[in-house]
Amino acid sequence: MERNDSPTHCPECDGILRERETETICEECGAIVDTDLIDRGPEWRSFVDDPTDRRRTGAPLTRSRHDRGLSTMIGYGSGSQFDQSTRITGRKRRQLTRLQREHTRSQIATKAEYNQIRAFNEIRCIVARLSLTDPITEQACALFDNAQSENLLQGRSLEGFAAAVVYAICRTHNLPRTIDEIVTVASADEAELKAAYTALNRELGLETGPIDPTDYLPRFASELDLEMPTEKRAHEHVTALQQANRICGSNPSGVAAACLYHAAGERDEWPTITQAEAADVADVAPTTIRTTHKKLEALETKTEVETESEQTAASETNGEPELETDTEIDAGIDTETEGETEPDSASEPKPRTDTNTDSRAEVASGSDRAKSEVEANTGSESRSDSRLSHDPDSDLEPD
Repeated sequence: MERNDSPTHCPECDGILRERETETICEECGAIVDTDLIDRGPEWRSFVDDPTDRRRTGAPLTRSRHDRGLSTMIGYGSGSQFDQSTRITGRKRRQLTRLQREHTRSQIATKAEYNQIRAFNEIRCIVARLSLTDPITEQACALFDNAQSENLLQGRSLEGFAAAVVYAICRTHNLPRTIDEIVTVASADEAELKAAYTALNRELGLETGPIDPTDYLPRFASELDLEMPTEKRAHEHVTALQQANRICGSNPSGVAAACLYHAAGERDEWPTITQAEAADVADVAPTTIRTTHKKLEALETKTEVETESEQTAASETNGEPELETDTEIDAGIDTETEGETEPDSASEPKPRTDTNTDSRAEVASGSDRAKSEVEANTGSESRSDSRLSHDPDSDLEPD
C-alpha cells in the first residue's frame, strides 16, 4: 500500500522506491529511506492456504475471566467437534489426561484466583438469566476484582458479592432490576446481597443515585399488555408525584405499577387492570398500590382547586364581573327583606332620660355658682377693710 506523502525516487541514487512491510527501500542501492511502525496488513492470520479463512490467533482480552482469557486448554482431538476418527486411545490418552489435570491445577495459583473463578461463573449465570448484555458481565467482573483488591470479601459471602456487583452495575446504567429479581436467579439471599452492596457503596463510592420509577414503566406496561397511551399517561403521573415530593421513601417499582393502574382506569377505551395484577408485576403488596393511588387522587383534587382559584384571580385582575354565587344571592334577598320590614323613625319611641341624673347635675352647678359668689364677696370685703385701716399720716414725710 503506497502512501501519497512518501518519495518516489531514492535521494542517494535516484532509484525507484518500494514499500516492503514497514520499510521503504530503494531497489537499486538498497537504502532504507523511510520506516512505518504501523502494520497496515490484515488483522487476521491464517495457518492454511485458504485466503478466505479469517480465524484469529486467539480470543480478545476479557475481564470476565481470571486470567483475562490468555490461558490455553488441552482438548480431545484436533477439531472443534469430538470425532471417533481423532479419538486417542491407550497410553497416549492416559498421558494427555494427566497433562490436562496438571494443566488445570496450574491455572489456579492462589486462593484469590479460585474465588475469582467461582464469582465470575456466578456473575455470568446471573447475567444470562436476567437477559442482560455482555458489557454488563465485563463491568460486573471488573467491579468484583476491585472489591477483592480492597479486601472487602473477608467475612462476607462470595455469592452475595457476585449478586451485589450485578445489581450495582444495573443501578449505575439505570437498568430496572430490583433486588428481588436478582435474588430469585442468584445463589445468595437478600441479606447477603444487601450486606455486600452496602460495603461496595461505602468503600468504593459507587455512582448510584435514586431509582427513577419511570425506568420500570416500559417493562411493566409490556407485562400487563397495556398500550402506549396508557404508558405515557402513567409517565405524566410519575412526573407530577415527583414534582410534588409525594414519593419520597416509596418503593419505585410500586409507584410505577400504581401509576399504570391509575392511568388504565381513566378512560373506558383503555384496558383496565386490577390492583392485584399491578402488585404482582412490581412484586409489592396491593396496599402499596392503593396508597399511591390515593396520593394521585389527592394531588389531582388539589390541582383542580388551585386551577379554579387562579382563574378567579385572573378574572378579578382583568376587571371582569364575578358571577354571584347562590350564597351571595340568598344573602342579598335577606337584606332587602329586612329593609322592607324596618319601622319608621317617627314611630320609634324616644329613649327614656334619667330625671334624677339631670337634677343632680343642676344642683351641682348651682352649688358651684354659690361658692364663686361667696368668694367674690369675701375678696371685696377684705379690700375695703384694708382701705379703712390705712393711716393717712403715714403718707407724709417726717420732719
